[in-house]
Amino acid sequence: MHVSTAAFRRNFRRILVIIISLLIIVAIAVGLWHFLKPKPAPAPLPTVATEEVKTGNVNIYGEYVGRIRALQFVEVRAPVEGYLQEILFHEGMSVKKGQNLFVIDPTLYKARAERARAQLNKARVNAKKAERDLRRIEPLYEQNAASQLDYDNARTAYETATAEVLVAETDLTQAELTLGYTVVKAIADGIITEPQADLGTLVGPGGKSLLATIVRSDTVMVYFSMTANDYLRSKERNVNFGSRDDSRGWQPTVTVTLADGQIYPHKGIVDFASPQVDPATGTFSVRAAMPNPDYRLLPGEFTRVKLLMDVRGNALTVPSKAIVVEKGGAYIYVVRPDSVVEKRFVETGPEVGDNKIIIDRGIARGEQIVTEGYHKLRHGMKVAPVQPTPEAAAQK
Repeated sequence: MHVSTAAFRRNFRRILVIIISLLIIVAIAVGLWHFLKPKPAPAPLPTVATEEVKTGNVNIYGEYVGRIRALQFVEVRAPVEGYLQEILFHEGMSVKKGQNLFVIDPTLYKARAERARAQLNKARVNAKKAERDLRRIEPLYEQNAASQLDYDNARTAYETATAEVLVAETDLTQAELTLGYTVVKAIADGIITEPQADLGTLVGPGGKSLLATIVRSDTVMVYFSMTANDYLRSKERNVNFGSRDDSRGWQPTVTVTLADGQIYPHKGIVDFASPQVDPATGTFSVRAAMPNPDYRLLPGEFTRVKLLMDVRGNALTVPSKAIVVEKGGAYIYVVRPDSVVEKRFVETGPEVGDNKIIIDRGIARGEQIVTEGYHKLRHGMKVAPVQPTPEAAAQK
């Protein structure tokens, strides 16, 4: 009995040693496995496209819908009454100032002019006779051979006859002017419309007065409406439309797009801006004078107008796609030299060409900003910045 207990103890110790040894072996194996197993690769940094912030002179434009108007619309009207006798032009032709256009039957006005001329001749004859009578009576009056009454009557007759000559001359001048009005002349250069009266029509104050219209469009006026917001922004920059400012190196000019999509080669100068805003539309009218030597711009047509509103010197511009807008404002992700991104709130200016926007405050020239991939970023993250290749930049 005693022997069996000792043997059990020996066996128990042997088994315990084996178990402990196995546990030690397992622990060593687990430790070696953790030590020797391959470590996971670190998570890759997010790749973002970046671009350097640059400065330069930036032209700021506004685009509007404009309407072309001729420089002048001159109505040709019949100044005297009569029957239309001749039409001396073809509709649509170019006419010069002073060119004969219409002839109104001059028969009546010739007769009136001849009558006035005869009245003048008669008045002159009477004036000469009165003058001779006065010369005869003057020496007799001085010698008391003629009475005061006879002398006064002779002088009155002479003065009356002289006055009648002046009246007759005036009547003749008026009759000849009226006769001249029977030939209706162009009073301006331009393109003439079709006649508004046919041959034989009674024209003039008692009939049809409007004969044609001369449209002068070698220079045209481009009218468009600018928003009050654009106007206020321009005023903040001391740009006053309608007045020339020689202190600047540029002037507000407009270009127009033709109906076929081509850009009209000539530019216009803004020469007038309405002093008040239209309360119905919240806009005000602006006008620009534009050369039209080839008559390509037609009065009455609508066109797209591009107005040079301002020129910003050394302005910071960034791609519009780099800006994120939220309730708190607009911000851009800026990549620091250590490749950590910084969420930077900025104050934006007007949009410019090539899908860019001016930044007034918030970033500086030479900084790197994120242009693509910002949706996966957080402030303080480290990134792998990649700048676009020259070929990719050119495609943009």
